[in-house]
Amino acid sequence: MQTTYNGLSLPQDGQPIQYANGQFEVPDNPIIPFIEGDGTGRDIWKASQRVFDAAVEKAYGGKRAIQWFEIFAGEKAYRQFSTWLPDDSVAAARDLRVSIKGPLTTPIGGGIRSLNVALRQLLDLYACVRPVKYYQGVPSPVKHPEKVDIVIFRENTEDVYSGIEFKQGTEDAARLIEFINEDLLKGGKKKIRSDSGVGIKPISIFATKRLVRYAIRHALESGRKTVTLVHKGNIQKFTEGAFREWGYEVAIDEFRADIVTERESWILGNVDANPSITVEENAALIEPGLEFGNQAFRDALYAEIRGVLDSIGATHGNGAWKSKILINDRIADSIFQQIIIRPADYSILATTNLNGDYISDAAAAQVGGLGIAPGANIGDGYAVFEATHGTAPKYADKDVINPGSVILSGVMLLDFIGWKEAAKLIESSMEKTILQKFVTYDFERQTAGATKVGTSEFATRIIGNM
Repeated sequence: MQTTYNGLSLPQDGQPIQYANGQFEVPDNPIIPFIEGDGTGRDIWKASQRVFDAAVEKAYGGKRAIQWFEIFAGEKAYRQFSTWLPDDSVAAARDLRVSIKGPLTTPIGGGIRSLNVALRQLLDLYACVRPVKYYQGVPSPVKHPEKVDIVIFRENTEDVYSGIEFKQGTEDAARLIEFINEDLLKGGKKKIRSDSGVGIKPISIFATKRLVRYAIRHALESGRKTVTLVHKGNIQKFTEGAFREWGYEVAIDEFRADIVTERESWILGNVDANPSITVEENAALIEPGLEFGNQAFRDALYAEIRGVLDSIGATHGNGAWKSKILINDRIADSIFQQIIIRPADYSILATTNLNGDYISDAAAAQVGGLGIAPGANIGDGYAVFEATHGTAPKYADKDVINPGSVILSGVMLLDFIGWKEAAKLIESSMEKTILQKFVTYDFERQTAGATKVGTSEFATRIIGNM
């Protein structure tokens, strides 16, 4: 490990977080890198760091303290080092394991397409984790935002975000289109138009299973009772549909004692309700209209039912399945409706990359928007917690922006390293501040009788409520 990064020495009073045997080892004085962020990130970070330090001091009475260490990315990095993402910043995030960042701009005119994506790919941060829950007093466009309490696990390395695309009119695009049209699609009716730009959508067994595995482990550790695989497999059968199938595979193969699939719960529930039910009767309840299917379809369903009863009837039957984690799946467009009209039915969503991006923001809109939506990008041995909103440069250095996204991302960080008392203290104090109606302009304009405060004063009132 280096002793300096970007010309700055590590804090002498701190120790790095270690990772061994799949576990983080956190000292009482961990060195945690931070990226201040561009635009409003400067105001937000100053306020957020004060909240974090106050909570840790209050919770542990000086026995624990974070040693913050600034690393650079975005505009500040470019001004100082003539590069948007210095190698030393990536090295520090890798060596020190757990870090936090404010919003970053996307460079204009080429180079890195997205600094956020670059960090995820360089550190293989394969799980984008977005908890979405309601805090009392936050203005919401829906009637019952308190019913929303989900954690979204978005696969972070593949799908159309993998960055494999070819610009219309280039030689590479033309070669790829010709290969697909004249080789892979030869003799068929489907063709790619020659004036197209083309992107590749990879979905792999490896990336799918490690994402779903992580989501199920979180369910076991947190006591959440459902994991929903979100996909568009009805149309994209070999990518999105494969994500669904591989998700079920990892659930059944690696977590058999702890999970039950939705179809299995129907089969077992039918037997619980009527112990003398026949396989054929059970099948008719699962697939209404079964009589209109051909014999091969019916035989496959009968075999499925017998297989479930033979394999888990003894361990999961007689109501035991009700205490297991339920693994189900939903079509992506349907889940947008479901999280609005039936949010209480969903607890953890495991999604492909693009679907997860859309769904995360749609869910956040119900509980106050991206201004207080936290997020993390997590891999094996590394984690970067981050604001989920943009840089809003027109509000930079005006001390007006809501710091909630970074503050709650810090709550996630504290919870992640096991400092749960400090995490809960920040959450409860922020909620109390909002209930007292001391809020930044984005909430004040939607809240009757509210008092508008700036970024720094909002943080000060949170600290006071500790």
